[in-house]
Amino acid sequence: MTLSLLTLDTPAALIDETRTMRNIQLMQDRMDALGVRLRPHVKTSKSEPVIRRQMDAGAQGVTVSTLQEAEACFAMGITDVLYAVAIAPARLEQVSALRRQGCRLSILTDSLAGAQAIVAAGQRYDEAFDVWLEIDCDGHRAGLQPADSKLLQVAEVLQTGGMRLVGVLTHAGSSYELNDPAALQALAEQERALCVAAAERLRAQGFACPQVSIGSTPTALSALDLAGVTEVRAGVYVFQDLVMHNVGICQAEDLALSVLTTVIGHQPEKGWVLVDAGWMALSRDRGTQRQQRDFGYGQVCTLDGSWLDGALLSGANQEHGMISFAEGAPADLEERFPVGSRLRILPNHACATGAQFERYHAVDAKGAITVWSRLHGR
Repeated sequence: MTLSLLTLDTPAALIDETRTMRNIQLMQDRMDALGVRLRPHVKTSKSEPVIRRQMDAGAQGVTVSTLQEAEACFAMGITDVLYAVAIAPARLEQVSALRRQGCRLSILTDSLAGAQAIVAAGQRYDEAFDVWLEIDCDGHRAGLQPADSKLLQVAEVLQTGGMRLVGVLTHAGSSYELNDPAALQALAEQERALCVAAAERLRAQGFACPQVSIGSTPTALSALDLAGVTEVRAGVYVFQDLVMHNVGICQAEDLALSVLTTVIGHQPEKGWVLVDAGWMALSRDRGTQRQQRDFGYGQVCTLDGSWLDGALLSGANQEHGMISFAEGAPADLEERFPVGSRLRILPNHACATGAQFERYHAVDAKGAITVWSRLHGR
């Protein structure tokens, strides 16, 4: 049976295959030009067809946010896997099991307690874990300060306990709060410099620290120099989204993920069009609310993907979405958006929206639709 945008069950997650491939190649070309490996963060797509396209374009290894992702990538034949969330001790048995199967799975910590738990598990499972130390480069989330004495203490615990220190890793998550090219370039340099400084401090004290890993889509696309860096981890670039559009590192024509939805009713007195995509489809992520342009729960587009300027999914219940219009609803609201007609919604956060679906429907340049698998759940 031939799939069609007019007959797909809605809501459905659509991938523009042409845009996705363009985004993949753009990031790969940039990392190649800067002389570093690209280790994509696959939590954005969680999709084998997407990951294979990233690897085919030149990516080396993958970054994951769950061990389910690690298992799936290893099953695909990818052996170099970085689990980039500070390891919970209870997960170390599963990590060890994957490593015994041949997966070069590396893990992350940013604390003495975490390092001690890794060493204890290593002794329990007769395993020399490959460990990264997370560095805080911008106060956004987690990590050790490059100049903190704990950096050396954590490294000492790992080394004395027989673990392997792979390197240092950081993520400039505060880049999502910026929208100025000069500010993004400055943060990219701060991210690079602080992570490299942490690596150099460890090396000066006799610790092997061969790898320096940085990553965020905005800084990766803004960095002018990556001296001392060995790899970049970025994820959302593969689809881009409205948050990235507000940051200024992509254009409307780069947004590759949308949600297909059906008009199911109207509230003319409120100026609303009701659709069957609520927060269960778009997610509750309102990331653009903190930026210079608030897109509500998403930007409304026509079925062919053209933006309807001023039309936003301004409200969302579990299964209902409310479309409103910045200039007021058109007088022919019900005629222009009849029940049963279809629209697309561009999401604020591609990772969060993708997570609402068990599969994608990839649309190629000729309009042909293919179902792409997606890992669902954790």
